[in-house]
Amino acid sequence: MSLLRPLLRTVPILKRGISTSTPKLGGAWTYRVAPHPPSKKTVFKAEIIGAFMWWWILYHLMTEPEHITGEFEYPDPRKWTDSELGIPADDED
Repeated sequence: MSLLRPLLRTVPILKRGISTSTPKLGGAWTYRVAPHPPSKKTVFKAEIIGAFMWWWILYHLMTEPEHITGEFEYPDPRKWTDSELGIPADDED
């Protein structure tokens, strides 16, 4: 460690540009103040987009359930053998 001290003294100290009280990117500084509520036009657009999104999801879940359940036929569990299920064979001595 004593060999590194002279080397560390020659490295300039880097200042961090961290400040919590100055606005960044031209925004106003606020503390525990709610932002302005969105306009009615913005809320209406968001509701329309949300309604379309849910229609799209629910419509495709009803008409194409293979996206969720998979595109294969579910096997009949009554046809599985004991060895496939991991059940040991009965010892009949």
